[in-house]
Amino acid sequence: MSLIEELLASPHNLSPVSKYTAMNGVLYLAAGALLIACPGATQALFRERAFVGDEQGLIRALGMAVAVIGWLYLFGGRSGARQIVAATVVNRLTFVPAVLLPLAASGVFPNLLVTFAILDAALAVGTRALMARRTAST
Repeated sequence: MSLIEELLASPHNLSPVSKYTAMNGVLYLAAGALLIACPGATQALFRERAFVGDEQGLIRALGMAVAVIGWLYLFGGRSGARQIVAATVVNRLTFVPAVLLPLAASGVFPNLLVTFAILDAALAVGTRALMARRTAST
């Protein structure tokens, strides 16, 4: 199979939790693309302060990280692997808030980072709820 064929391959019957993880990936890809293409969106959408130095580049780097996470969630979800779904829940409920919330508290783009921390945790709770529903039905 070619690389493109491998990327496009998907199990025929993805579970709802795998589809949800893939949808989360699309959301992250879109958010990352927005930050890469238009770092000024942080001021427009999140009412953050104006850039005073090279913050525009840092926002683009953050956008790249978010887009890569989205790419991995999209294809992790499309793979149908239960482990990737479980790993996203652990990551989003522990590491993400542990890093983003202290940064926000120190004044580093607080509205943007708190929004991402809350959104990430909420999506993780949704993933966990779908996992629990699947476990209860089997």
